[in-house]
Amino acid sequence: MVGVVWIGWRLGVIPLELFVDPVSWAADLGIGLAAGGLLLGLWQTARLLVPSARRLEGLLAEVLGPVEREEVVALALLSGFSEELFFRGAVQGAWGWVVATLLFTFLHVGPGSTYRVWTSFAAVAGLLFAGLVEWRGALLPAIVAHILVNAVGLARLRREARE
Repeated sequence: MVGVVWIGWRLGVIPLELFVDPVSWAADLGIGLAAGGLLLGLWQTARLLVPSARRLEGLLAEVLGPVEREEVVALALLSGFSEELFFRGAVQGAWGWVVATLLFTFLHVGPGSTYRVWTSFAAVAGLLFAGLVEWRGALLPAIVAHILVNAVGLARLRREARE
């Protein structure tokens, strides 16, 4: 809601073009899927090479607890869309990609050293999401990438919580 109000207040109207370019939407969708796949590959590499990444998943699975598949989908859709609307649509639109990326990173800081890998991953993801919006001129690629990363990550945590 804050993103919607902020953008509406700043622009007067929230243009459809903020979300999607009617001409290049298919390319933006593909770019978002590719960017999300890149981030998932990065996280998988971290899981294999960085013990704190595996510990972090265990901690997050405990926090998440048992959730249904539908809840995973809903959480991924809502968080991916709303975070991109706020960070890239509102913050980046008003103050630029550096501020948006730093704020996104700092809001992904957790307690203790185990969470540093999550904060580092958020910094890389936030930089990529900001770059997608700068490059493509619309939120769709960043939204798609963010939703994909969240959906796969939450599904993994769901499986771990059930084990």
